[in-house]
Amino acid sequence: MEPLPSKLAAALVFLASGAVLVLETVALRLVGPYIGVTLQVTSSVIGMALGAIAYGAWLGGFLADRYDPRKLIPPALVLAGIATAVTLPIVRYAGEVLRGEAAGGILLLTALAVFVPAGLLSAVTPLVVKLQLGDLARTGRVVGRLSSIGTLGGITATLATGFVLVAALSTSAIIVSLAVALGLSGIGLWLYLRRRVAMPLTRTGAALAGLGLLGAGLSTVAPNPCDIETAYHCATVTSDPARGTGRTLILNSANHSYVDLADPRHLEFEYTQWFGAVADVMAPEGQRLDALHLGGGGFTMPRYLTATRPRTDNDVYEIDGGLVDLARRELGLRTGPDLTAVVGDARVLVTARPEDSADLVVGDAFGHLVVPWHLATREMVVEIQRVLRPQGIYTQNVIDYPPLRFIRAEMATVADVFPHVLLIGEPAALAGETGANFVIVASDAPLPLDALRARVGPGITVLEGDELADLVGSAPVLTDEYAPVDQLLAR
Repeated sequence: MEPLPSKLAAALVFLASGAVLVLETVALRLVGPYIGVTLQVTSSVIGMALGAIAYGAWLGGFLADRYDPRKLIPPALVLAGIATAVTLPIVRYAGEVLRGEAAGGILLLTALAVFVPAGLLSAVTPLVVKLQLGDLARTGRVVGRLSSIGTLGGITATLATGFVLVAALSTSAIIVSLAVALGLSGIGLWLYLRRRVAMPLTRTGAALAGLGLLGAGLSTVAPNPCDIETAYHCATVTSDPARGTGRTLILNSANHSYVDLADPRHLEFEYTQWFGAVADVMAPEGQRLDALHLGGGGFTMPRYLTATRPRTDNDVYEIDGGLVDLARRELGLRTGPDLTAVVGDARVLVTARPEDSADLVVGDAFGHLVVPWHLATREMVVEIQRVLRPQGIYTQNVIDYPPLRFIRAEMATVADVFPHVLLIGEPAALAGETGANFVIVASDAPLPLDALRARVGPGITVLEGDELADLVGSAPVLTDEYAPVDQLLAR
């Protein structure tokens, strides 16, 4: 068999290996709105991609020894393009059914997202290698060269996707563009090789082309869980039919923030009302504060503090610049001297902040499926304690579900640093009967327990002392060395 030109062989291996890593990276974005972006989901995507690479390489080598690889490489690329295009509607329809965090659903949805196209692409390299092994004296050189080119393709694709493609294009655009590129590459290679080997266009080929068109068509009508894709989130803003100026920010298919465009004092979600209660009992309305917010979202609390306490300085650390832009466009955010949005990782920014520089720290960076673990550890709480003034208060939103392993561990972690701690929650949630928001309140100074209980109302429980210790029990203190937050949250 006549080998491929050296540059063409290298280009095919580079393309196929790179496309696998584009799929792997984008798969996290594709499945995130349905099953979150937890450690289990990331591990599952990597595992499925590696499994596809292993089986695809084995299959490609098996077929290369039995058939002319020149007749197999173009169909493999076209089939990979079709499988990539079809992945988009398959995952979006299946995702609506498999929502949640169950291990079986995570494995199935990630397999649907990456396994078939990655397997087909991984078969290309052994097929190309077989063609290039015309001289046994050069076997090591050929295999080593193509292997290194494949690795370089994967590295290039990973960096380009993470730094460029995700920031410039939507998930759908990336997947459809990749599918088209693979399909056109396969067709172009077929046109090139048919001059050297008989490769007639069969009914099967025509059927595959039709399947590819069908996949592209389904991609345009598949349910899309988000209106806007930022670098970190799938976001949607909806209007409240019961309140004309009310807007709900939905991140990764979960209600995240509520903003009243006309009344920044309105706190719709119960946990934000508890945040407001903490601020109200620590400082009378009208008294300015230096407030630090870890997580911006809809900027509900910074707007509340600005409205109730003029001249308050609100510094908001939000990792997702796209959310800041969205809040400006659709949620009435107006930044200025009293409300500053700093785009960056809260852990890094808090570490760089001067000590004794805040009266109130509001932690609201945890989502229902996504918890940045490095914000949940003792080391992070120590940094928060450092930036708080002696009478300052740290209040943190935590979402958990029965059997409440995460809130217990996070409560133990905060209590290991601050001498005075409280926990606010609904009675049913604290009893482990349902999932809900909890709010931790901590300080180096005694907390206004009675005033806070009166402010949150009779239907809400405020735990402290022995009752709180009984709830926490023997829960572990989370540290940078040990913070299995995803496992603690798993239901």
